[in-house]
Amino acid sequence: MAESPILALRGINKSFGAVQVLHNVDFDVYSGEVMALVGDNGAGKSTLVKCVGGIYSIDSGEVQFEGSPVAIHSPRDAAAYGIEIVYQDLALCDNLDIVENMFLGRELLKRTRDLDEAAMEQRARDTLIGLSVRTVKSVRQVVSSLSGGQRQTVAIAKAVLWNNKVVLLDEPTAALGVAQTRQVLDLVRRLADSGLGVVLISHNMNDVMEVADRITTLFLGRVAAEVNRRDVTYSQVVELITAGRTGNIGLKPATAAESA
Repeated sequence: MAESPILALRGINKSFGAVQVLHNVDFDVYSGEVMALVGDNGAGKSTLVKCVGGIYSIDSGEVQFEGSPVAIHSPRDAAAYGIEIVYQDLALCDNLDIVENMFLGRELLKRTRDLDEAAMEQRARDTLIGLSVRTVKSVRQVVSSLSGGQRQTVAIAKAVLWNNKVVLLDEPTAALGVAQTRQVLDLVRRLADSGLGVVLISHNMNDVMEVADRITTLFLGRVAAEVNRRDVTYSQVVELITAGRTGNIGLKPATAAESA
């Protein structure tokens, strides 16, 4: 793991009207790791992710990327820094093929201003090969013909196509079968092993315990604990999620330095 986080949030606060959703949240992501962000419904996970992605502005606090403070006011800003989010709904267009989806809004053009179909097809194919994705037969398959697991791998491949450095995955195995879940989890692990910082947002604790390096738990908008996955059991993580405390299970909230 790198000595300093590639993405660091410090004292993040966010309110909607009179309701404060995030309270002084600190959150670190290191290159080459899977950081799981877990919490019950309403804990603030989605809000935190949307603040990182530039969909919501933060009320106070600081976002640091590669050690420097940054201002993220839009998804375009996040993408410019190399931060990409794969949302649960995937945001893929069923009527387009894999290449068209991966380059949607970022199409490559020839000097004649025509679409460079060959270059896009090759880059899409190279990206899938680089991620060891072998479940897709052709990059010209229409997305509507893909299984849920194949769709998820395409969405993740789209997120890393542009040399992004941090990828946030929102419930990537939701509604997938056993074999498809296995494919996606293997891909999540490969992303981290290739040097990316990966944030896994999931309610599935089996998935979290299998692929995460560290776990941050949110409880009512506050960080309940940040722990190394190897130091906790399944039941301990569940207690952190449901009770928001560490005292009864003999854990102390870990600092980023302790987790490195």
